Amino acid sequence: MPDLPTPQDATEAALFSECWDAVLSYADLCTAGSSAANQLAAEAFSAGIREAREAETGTFRSAGRRPARLPRIPLLLTAVRTTAATWEENGRGHDLDPDLRLWLNSDKAARYSGPPLRRPLALRGLRDLQEPDAALLWLAEVEALPQTVVARRLGLDPATVADELAQVRGLFRDRCQRNHLDTPMEAQCRSYARLLDAVTRSTGADTPGDLSRHLATCVQCAEAAACLRLHGGGLPGALAGGVIGWGGLAYLERRRRATEVRLGGRPDPADTDADPPNPGAHKARVVRSGLLVAAVLVSALALAVSMMPGGSTGDGATAGDGPSDRQPVADPGFTLPTASAARPSADSPAPSDSGSGDDSPEPKNPDPEPQGTKSSTAREDDPDPSASASADCTVDYELVNEWPDGFQATIKVTTERALDDWRVAWSFRDGQQVGQMWDASFAQNGSRVTATAADYNKTVTAGGELAFGFLASWEGENSAGVDFTLNGHDCTS
Repeated sequence: MPDLPTPQDATEAALFSECWDAVLSYADLCTAGSSAANQLAAEAFSAGIREAREAETGTFRSAGRRPARLPRIPLLLTAVRTTAATWEENGRGHDLDPDLRLWLNSDKAARYSGPPLRRPLALRGLRDLQEPDAALLWLAEVEALPQTVVARRLGLDPATVADELAQVRGLFRDRCQRNHLDTPMEAQCRSYARLLDAVTRSTGADTPGDLSRHLATCVQCAEAAACLRLHGGGLPGALAGGVIGWGGLAYLERRRRATEVRLGGRPDPADTDADPPNPGAHKARVVRSGLLVAAVLVSALALAVSMMPGGSTGDGATAGDGPSDRQPVADPGFTLPTASAARPSADSPAPSDSGSGDDSPEPKNPDPEPQGTKSSTAREDDPDPSASASADCTVDYELVNEWPDGFQATIKVTTERALDDWRVAWSFRDGQQVGQMWDASFAQNGSRVTATAADYNKTVTAGGELAFGFLASWEGENSAGVDFTLNGHDCTS
């Protein structure tokens, strides 16, 4: 087992205890074995703590770099991702999960170290919060800790923590809205900015058909919608996917399960005594009160400027492009699971804090869809003339987890023919509705679901296997999918 970072005083010992389980849980997702997971976690933990100390002591300022402003757990989780990238570059990729290796070599990974205005919206929004506010949001939404536990760990008043969390959610939404308007976008996207803000702000507003079709085909605006819509239970997924990147949804499920196992619905015994108050919490609350008043005015002004006739789109696009005709996908009508993904891991609850990488200068125009987020650009289930011809195939449908109103499943398809693109379709007998999918994009028309390859996994060798997973809702019965096809040709189950 690799040498772990050695806590040097009581403060570091408490920090180690709080953060190590979270780091190890994500490292286990990223690696191919427990030994590699422990080594990756140890290296990333040391690197993340070193980065946090440098930021706190002002070392970055002397070098002209911006201090890390994420809470410690997100900072440490991004350190896992960057350490894994270093392993891949240095010839240690065989110790990493194969899907992670594909992601690390794609434009999706480049997004996290590329131009600041092209980075995921949730990452930018979280960085723009006061650090105590960002820690409150992460612990409550992603680590899924009870609010009383969060209050003790951050030195907040348990009686007011719910109100403070609501204020922080509002601030996060405001930051994401402004960052969305600052992002270079096409004229069509900018024309929907005001409508997107209004629809996501209201709990009862219906999404107009043209906006729904646009969100089904524009990853950039769909990502913004996930961050701006505070109701409906999608905020944890938007945060985890946007900040962590690859494996964000799987990590989210693991942390929820770990918290349930540890707390068992009762107060955390380790938190019976209040933690020392967070020295930045009071200051953050004072600043936050002023920001909440200013946020509405600033947001309104920024949006008004962005909507002025003849305004620049930031990328030279011309206004007036019509909305896409591709099929929209409805928002998932089920709660996020409290059970974890099936892959074994070091599940233990832990509070959160972490940071993001440094601002990089050159744009690369990466694909803005992080792994693990919902997409719906799949085509109808008709034979695809551009893909390889027919494919004899076998399907393995696996129910990974199930809870009262939802479930997680994976689908693996073995093809006898080589493919340069793929599309898998199937039907549900019991009215199940897919809400999120990873390693593929999807569309659902009634009981028929169509999953289309992501950019990084289109090619499959003869005799090879393609795989993807999803979250879905169910009611009454939850039988497995039937009538599978690959590129329009029947498969056997």
